[in-house]
Amino acid sequence: MKLVANVLVAAALMASAGITTAAGDAEAGKNKSAVCAACHGADGNSAIPNFPKLAGQGTAYTVKQLQDMKSGARSVPEMAGIVPGLSDQDMADLAAYFAAQTPSKGAADPALVERGQQLFRGGDADNGVTACAGCHGATGKGMPEAGFPALAGQHSAYLEAQLKAFRAAGREDHDGKRRDNDGEGKMMRATAARLSDDDIKALASYINGMY
Repeated sequence: MKLVANVLVAAALMASAGITTAAGDAEAGKNKSAVCAACHGADGNSAIPNFPKLAGQGTAYTVKQLQDMKSGARSVPEMAGIVPGLSDQDMADLAAYFAAQTPSKGAADPALVERGQQLFRGGDADNGVTACAGCHGATGKGMPEAGFPALAGQHSAYLEAQLKAFRAAGREDHDGKRRDNDGEGKMMRATAARLSDDDIKALASYINGMY
């Protein structure tokens, strides 16, 4: 029950934060997306495992990440030369374009599916790990209106890096690779802080194989 309560609190905090975006124009976003293509692919399906797929991602989440990168709330060195020139309308248009694209499928390591599925669908109550499905949906499609991102098919290398960055922030490590822009509920930091390297690897692989 405590795990469920934590998820509900996090969702409420996200909603109360009032994630608002300008109305995006997907066609305009397509025209503006050329600068994104080298790393994220022309249709948002990155061929480079370290760079996230953007195809099919909820608009509220994409806009928030761009806003956080622009404000410095999320540090992504590769984006430092791009986000300062983006207006709110640019962000909304790009988000609308990528949201309309179809994400490519990945593939899970069969040896990691059982543990990854267990963590994603049911969590690990003994270690205080909340089920990912509570916020990201049973099929990994996310909760776009609440700002919870879609994960299904995302590159496992990118997922591992983000989970470890949230874990570093949750454990208050000082290794320079922390990520803490998960809102006042600190849901990702709290969850990732309880994950081992093996857990993270299994989760990332399982999610990569979802579609």
